[in-house]
Amino acid sequence: MKLILLLKQYALTKWNGQRWKSREDLEAWQDARVRAFLEETRRRSPFYARLFEDLPLDSWREWPTIDKTAMMDAFDELNTAGITKDEALQAALQAERERDFTPELNGVTVGLSSGTSGNRGLFIVSAEERAAWAGAALAKALPGSLLRKHRIAFFLRADSNLYQTVQSRRIRFSFFDMIRPVPEHIEQLGRLQPTLLIAPPSMLRLLAEAKQRGELAIAPDKIISVAEVLEPVDRQVIELAFGTRVHQIYQCTEGFLGATCEHGTLHLNEDIAVIQREYVDAERRTFMPVITDFSRTSQPIIRYRLNDLLTLREEPCPCGSVFTAVESVSGRTDDLFFGRSMDGGRDVPVFPDFIRRAVMMASDGIAEYKVIQRDRERLEVSVRTKEGVPDVTGPLRRELAGIFAQHGCRPPEITFTPYSFRPGLTKLRRIERAYAVEPDMTARDGWIGRT
Repeated sequence: MKLILLLKQYALTKWNGQRWKSREDLEAWQDARVRAFLEETRRRSPFYARLFEDLPLDSWREWPTIDKTAMMDAFDELNTAGITKDEALQAALQAERERDFTPELNGVTVGLSSGTSGNRGLFIVSAEERAAWAGAALAKALPGSLLRKHRIAFFLRADSNLYQTVQSRRIRFSFFDMIRPVPEHIEQLGRLQPTLLIAPPSMLRLLAEAKQRGELAIAPDKIISVAEVLEPVDRQVIELAFGTRVHQIYQCTEGFLGATCEHGTLHLNEDIAVIQREYVDAERRTFMPVITDFSRTSQPIIRYRLNDLLTLREEPCPCGSVFTAVESVSGRTDDLFFGRSMDGGRDVPVFPDFIRRAVMMASDGIAEYKVIQRDRERLEVSVRTKEGVPDVTGPLRRELAGIFAQHGCRPPEITFTPYSFRPGLTKLRRIERAYAVEPDMTARDGWIGRT
């Protein structure tokens, strides 16, 4: 049953790429799917029945939004699988402690997000949804036909039945637990010789450096970055070492949201979900996605606002897809820096892209870096430079101070610390804000707008 569903979803996703001749055709198709999905969900989910009671279906794009906190608070009444938050959390935590991710609850897969922002989310997925996800993921990720034999090496912080669904007679799926030592991974990769390598960019970077040192001898047909922001400083090293483009999959607890096409452009998966744009900076085309996933019924995702920061691509992609093209996933609103205005009267947002650009402008000899904002007037910077590169602290200090000055902010105090990062259960965040801001700051300061 699962294999048949997987094959059907694979074929459907491949066909969907050419299904719509215009954006208008796609949106009309989405609207019909969403309306049917919402009617069914209001019958089955007490939470959504109460939240959306008596709201007309034709205005669903303006219905109230929810976020991760609301979804977790209402977990018991929101899901349609009859699973409580306590039992789901207990099962997920036990799986992570024992590193055994095969158990299910009532035939449903349960898991935890990695919780980059310190707020871990629970997800549940039925067997049918797993097969649909696997088919869609394979259609967008595999280098070539499903009929070929593939060896997939998949690095992540936790395995799941969701990922194991792709295992078949022609597909050998190998999960690499990131809690294990890197030398162990290198040895296993050498034996596997993967045709498809999927990993967070921090791990891909370590593998690329091992390949450059002659310790790793693999040549995958395709490499896909997941789970972390793919920074230019990492992309360059990975592509040089493996001699191939790094593709991306955009996925989170809330669903399989995007994948790159053959041209390397990230397209949103609008054959699975409607992804509306809530702009935080319309001039720079930067927005937060608001998701309505009409393919997922066990844990319905409706008008769900993510705190990711996406930048819309300005030019159409040469592939011709009608799906929204994204220039970059630059981080989260949690990683927005804030500077103190010159008069001290207000906080001014500084987007991660500006910090990233300042680091790159400081020196092309920077191999790795982290910039942490400790408070509104203090930055902590750590860098690792390429061999033979002179001290870069002076140029870095000038570039970072210059970015804040360009935003009309007081120059921050900048301290430098040794660079270090150990792969494992912690995600790499090269740009990170380490203090909390008021929840209503974005609305109060008026720099967020909706479309």
